[in-house]
Amino acid sequence: MESNTMELFMKEAPDVAKAFDGLIQSLIASEGLDAKTKQLIYIAMKTAMGDDTAVKFHAPMAKQLGATKPEIIDAILLSLTVSGISGVMASLPYVVKLFDKNESEM
Repeated sequence: MESNTMELFMKEAPDVAKAFDGLIQSLIASEGLDAKTKQLIYIAMKTAMGDDTAVKFHAPMAKQLGATKPEIIDAILLSLTVSGISGVMASLPYVVKLFDKNESEM
């Protein structure tokens, strides 16, 4: 079994996965928000949903786009008023490790 759920999705429903990817690409290409801001918003939404797997995928992307540790943490904390603390507790440790790991390599 595929460990990556997106790979499983693409294998089991390739036509739907292709259409979904097209939607994602159109959202990426839209010009209303810059790429970093989109990632931060996505992190906040996924934290509110309790989807820490998505946060683990998108936090490095946000970092690569120039998001700082405080910016990503703020995005995570925004979910507190929407969904409570469970999403924060699931997502925050990963982001701290993501930045602390790189700081210790310097």
